[in-house]
Amino acid sequence: MSRLLLIKTGALGDVLRTTSLLPGLAERDAGLEVTWVTATGAAPLLERHPLVHRILELDPASEVQLDALAEDLGSQGFDRVLSLDDERPLCRLGTAVAARSGAALTGACLDEAGHPTYTSDAACWFGMGLLCREGLEEADRRKLANRRTHAELLAEVAGVRPDRPRLELSADELARGRELAAGLVPAGAGGPLVGLNTGAGGRWTTKAMRTDEVVRMVEELAGGDPALRFLLLGGPEERDRNADLAQRIRTQAPAAHLAEAPLDLTLRGFSALVGALDLLVTSDSLALHMGVARARRVVAFFAPTSPHEIDLFGRGEKVVSTAADAGSYRRDADNASLTGARLAAAVRRQLETLG
Repeated sequence: MSRLLLIKTGALGDVLRTTSLLPGLAERDAGLEVTWVTATGAAPLLERHPLVHRILELDPASEVQLDALAEDLGSQGFDRVLSLDDERPLCRLGTAVAARSGAALTGACLDEAGHPTYTSDAACWFGMGLLCREGLEEADRRKLANRRTHAELLAEVAGVRPDRPRLELSADELARGRELAAGLVPAGAGGPLVGLNTGAGGRWTTKAMRTDEVVRMVEELAGGDPALRFLLLGGPEERDRNADLAQRIRTQAPAAHLAEAPLDLTLRGFSALVGALDLLVTSDSLALHMGVARARRVVAFFAPTSPHEIDLFGRGEKVVSTAADAGSYRRDADNASLTGARLAAAVRRQLETLG
């Protein structure tokens, strides 16, 4: 039996999509035992995954926790450490565990002078980020030029074949997701249930779709198919945005069957609700990765972030900004070309595939 320590703590969407590595790792090393170190709060995304044997949560900002964990894990006889976070404390954790256990180390680490760096076999990924040895300008150039998916890049780092991410839910969790969806938007209209996750976090605000264009999209879709049902999705930070959207949609498209999902669901509760959708319209966000992991039909839109890193695995469509700064990771990237008409057309094409 081979023992692997995988360090990936954040962000939540990145933790989830990193599960794409697990099938290839298990295929390469029969009987592989995986211990995954992740951030406090991210563990629900890994629970019940059949290829994760142990989940350890920590606060990456706590040096006391990191030092204690490094000492504990260093005595547990790992054969390999796969270190996928570029923050210095986590580079230190991976380096320390590998040194104490005699494990092979791949990924982010500390050099002999104690500076964050990465092993040569991880250059395809970390060479496009903050640790790039040639500097941030070159990292940005590589990021913009990249046409490989996240799963393909991480698979090269790990030396395995790429696969898809998975988020495992119990039968009870799936049933509760379906019950919640049915209670929010009754099936009486008879049409498919379309989730609208059009907001974004605070880092890249223009990942979000403009609210007037969301309203136009719903108005156009509901006008073409009055049976469609719409469910506004988001987290606590979308409270004001979703309330405004709901009011505007009900004013401009009063015939649309619209409901608002609770904004305080747990990660697993939210993923179960996503799993109950027929189609998800989403920004480049955790909801997108949940939709992919739950094999939902997805229409995803992109402005500041790269559409090329995302693989929908043949179950969706990407709508990409046509502005010159598309995929540039600029915080103020132009998202004006993500129009309601373009998104509505993509949604209609994907709905046609539902049969």
